[in-house]
Amino acid sequence: MCALSSNANIAPDKTLVELADYILSTRPPSDEAMDTARWSLLDALGCGILALGNPECTKLLGPIVPGTTLANGARVPGTRFELDPVQGAFNVGTIVRWLDLNDLWLGAERGYPSDNLGAILATADWLSRNQAAGQRLTAFGSRPPIQRTPLTMRDVLAALIKAYEIQGVLALDNPFGRVGLDHVLLVRVASTAVITGMLGGTREQVINAVSHAWLDGSALRIYRQPATAGSRKSWAGGDATSRAVRLALIAMTGEAGYPSALTAKGWGFNDVCFKGSLVRLIRPLGSYVMEQILHRVYLPAEVHALTALEAAIQLGPLAKQGLDKIKRVEIHSSDAAMSSLDKSGPLATAAERERCLQYMVAIALIYGTITREHYGDKFAADPRVEALRAKIVVAEDPQYSREYLIPEKRSIANSVQIFFKDGPETDKIAIDYPFGHRRRRKESLSLLQQKAAASFIGHYGEEKSKQLMSLFANRGKLEAMNVHEFVAGLVK
Repeated sequence: MCALSSNANIAPDKTLVELADYILSTRPPSDEAMDTARWSLLDALGCGILALGNPECTKLLGPIVPGTTLANGARVPGTRFELDPVQGAFNVGTIVRWLDLNDLWLGAERGYPSDNLGAILATADWLSRNQAAGQRLTAFGSRPPIQRTPLTMRDVLAALIKAYEIQGVLALDNPFGRVGLDHVLLVRVASTAVITGMLGGTREQVINAVSHAWLDGSALRIYRQPATAGSRKSWAGGDATSRAVRLALIAMTGEAGYPSALTAKGWGFNDVCFKGSLVRLIRPLGSYVMEQILHRVYLPAEVHALTALEAAIQLGPLAKQGLDKIKRVEIHSSDAAMSSLDKSGPLATAAERERCLQYMVAIALIYGTITREHYGDKFAADPRVEALRAKIVVAEDPQYSREYLIPEKRSIANSVQIFFKDGPETDKIAIDYPFGHRRRRKESLSLLQQKAAASFIGHYGEEKSKQLMSLFANRGKLEAMNVHEFVAGLVK
C-alpha cells in the first residue's frame, strides 16, 4: 500500500503522458496514411498466410493447452483457431513476422511496425465478435464493460497508424540495439498503448499500462546476431504483442501504474536498461511513420541490401556471360549498411547468409534474382557463389551515409560495378531508393499486390484470392466492414 500511495503522488514521465495523449487524440490521420495503412494490412496478411506453409512456424500456433478453444475468441487468419486475445496476438504476430518479409522502419533503431497487427487484429476480432453476439465483456471483472460499439476495419487501420507512429518515432532517436536490447521492446510499448485505448481506457489507464510495458525491460538481441541467430527472432514480435494485450487488460482492471517507470533514479528504465540515456520522442506524434513506411515488395533481403540487389540483377546478364572472367565487383554503400552486412569468412546458416551483402550480391549476379531458397545450403554449396563472393569489395560512399540520415531523404543507396580481367568494365549502376519506399510507392503498388495475391492463391485458391484483392481495392468498402466479418473471410 505504501508503494502505491507514493506512486500516486508522482507526476507521470513526460513520454508516458505524450503517448497517452496521442492515443486518446481524436485528430484524424492523414488521407495518405489511411491509404498506406490499407496496403500495409494487405502486405502483413499476405506475409502471415505465406508463413503457414512453414512447419517450424505452425508448430508454435494454436492454444497454449492443445485442444482448447474460446467461444467468440480471436481467430488466426488462414486457420481455424479461436483463442483468447493474448494467445491470439501471439499467433497473428508470429505468422506476420515469421518470414521476415513484412514492412520495416529505419532510424537509430530499426523495427517492423506491422508486428503490431498481432495485438490489434486479435483484440479487435475478439471485441467485435462478442459485441455482435450481445456479450458484455469485462477485463478481469472491471467495470464498466470494455466493449461499447462495434469495431470496423477503419478502426483497425487507424489503430495501426498509431502503433506504427509510436514504434517508429521512438525508434528515430533511441538506439536500444547499441546496448544489446531488441527492438521488439517498442512493439510491446506501442501495442500496449493502442490496445488500452481500443479497450476504452482512460488517460490514467493508458499511462498505467504503458508504464508496465517499460517496466518489463527488453529481450536481448542475441537471437538476431549473426553468430547466434535463431528462430526466436521470428516469434519475438508475436511474443511482444501478446504481452501488450495482457498488460492492457490488466490496466483496465484499475491496476496501478508506475509513473516514473522511465526516469526513476537508479530503478527506472533509463538507468537500468538504457545506461542512463533518456528515452524521448523527438517529433510530435501524428501519421508520419505510416506515410514513410518501407514495404518489402520485391526481394527477400535485409533493407540495406535491396538497392544493391536491384543493381546486381540489372548487371546479371553481363556477369553470366563470363563469371570466370570477373576480376572484382565493387559495391559502394553506406556506413549503416556496412556495419550490419559487410561480412567475410564462413557462413554456416541461412541466417548468416541473409546478413552478408557479398553473398546476396553474388547470388543475384549468378541467378538473376534472389529468393528465400537461395539462402539455403543447396545454393550456398554452389562453388560459383563463394568464388564470386571472394571477388566482391565493399566500400563506403560518404554521400550515401549522409543521405541515409537526412529525414527528408532517408535514401538507402548502393551502387554495383563489375570489372573484368581483360580490361572492360560495366556501367556503375547506382540506385538511391528501393521498391516499396515512399518515393517509389506508386510504381511498387502492383508488386505489393502481386506478392499478396500469390500468397492468398497458394493457401486459399484463386477464387478466394480474387475476392480478397477486390475487397482491398475498394477502400470505402474495406473501411466500413465490421472486423469480425472481415476476419471470418480469412478463416480456413
